[in-house]
Amino acid sequence: EKGASQHDITQGPQPQAPAVQVAQPVAQQERILALNTMEKKNWMIHILFLRQEYQECLNLIDSLAKSQLEKSEFLLFMKGLVYRVEGKIQESLELFKECHMLNPNNVACQKEVAKALYLLGRHNSAIEVYDSALVLCPNDWQIYYGKALSYATLRNNDEAIKCGRKALQFHKHELIYELLAKVYTLTEDYAHAIEVLVEALEMTPENPELLTSIGSLYIRMGDTDTAFQFLGNALSFDPKNSRAILAIGSITQDKGDHDAALLKYRIAAVYNPNSAQLWNNIGMCFFGKQKYIAAIACLKRALYLDPFEWIISFNLGLVHLSTAQYASAFHFFSTSLYLKPDFASTYMYLGIALNKMGDFQNACTAFNKAISLEKDHTTYFNFSIVMYN
Repeated sequence: EKGASQHDITQGPQPQAPAVQVAQPVAQQERILALNTMEKKNWMIHILFLRQEYQECLNLIDSLAKSQLEKSEFLLFMKGLVYRVEGKIQESLELFKECHMLNPNNVACQKEVAKALYLLGRHNSAIEVYDSALVLCPNDWQIYYGKALSYATLRNNDEAIKCGRKALQFHKHELIYELLAKVYTLTEDYAHAIEVLVEALEMTPENPELLTSIGSLYIRMGDTDTAFQFLGNALSFDPKNSRAILAIGSITQDKGDHDAALLKYRIAAVYNPNSAQLWNNIGMCFFGKQKYIAAIACLKRALYLDPFEWIISFNLGLVHLSTAQYASAFHFFSTSLYLKPDFASTYMYLGIALNKMGDFQNACTAFNKAISLEKDHTTYFNFSIVMYN
């Protein structure tokens, strides 16, 4: 029994001496505590930014910046984001540049620098920054998307399409599809624009905005039946979609049913009363019904809402030409040509207005310009009438 007890003692766990904790220097403890506090504050800054409580976010950033001996990359980055939201683009650019100097390998900071340059209208500089960011991160779809935006603004449509297609290889995002469709539409390549939007529709088949955009493109191609189908689907998912209602109204208006179109426009006006396109279409409905005063009133409201839309000035010229107000018609046709100088019909109607005002020589010049742009039988017919008279 005595031996057994000794055996049990030797086989059991051996007692260990208590661990001796090495006391850390006071300065190091304070630094660890400060870092923990900073992490909590960084989290709070991010939450305030997401809540759009920008002034409180800036106050917290400034208070933390004063308590630090060195500049913080995170604080500079978040302050730049807040400044950009508030419209202080130049100030945000300087902060992002300073952040980039602290960490040249931070791709996120480089992208923000490029975005700020884009917003300032310095598109070539933005493209250069995006190119330098691609060296560090060649598979980032946002970089290619940003380049595509810059190229599209510069009207370099080929490069915009190339960058947009490259972005789709890394991430299929709705924004990329919309940008590509917009560029294709600007080049009047409606078939490819529809192809891009249909591909996007496969990811979000119940997206009313995509359905409306596809329907609008089919209207431009003259396929109103298919357009009506897509627009109807858009309204089934969003009955208050003013763009879809406006597009369906325009189809009805083109068929000559002005009263039915006005009923559609009345619904659209409830949800989007400040749409220039809406008031333009309403004005042309009244023009079709030969209610010229109402037409001019609606078109001038449209012109107030969007003074740089060439079709509104063109339509105002048509209405004034029909009411024998040739000087006013000349004014609106001239404005339309300044905004869109390659539309042949505007030169034709300008020639008619000039002839009515007794300026035969300039009228012939306008007709010749219209013929050089497009050999349309209407232009030849009106020109022959002017020559005969």
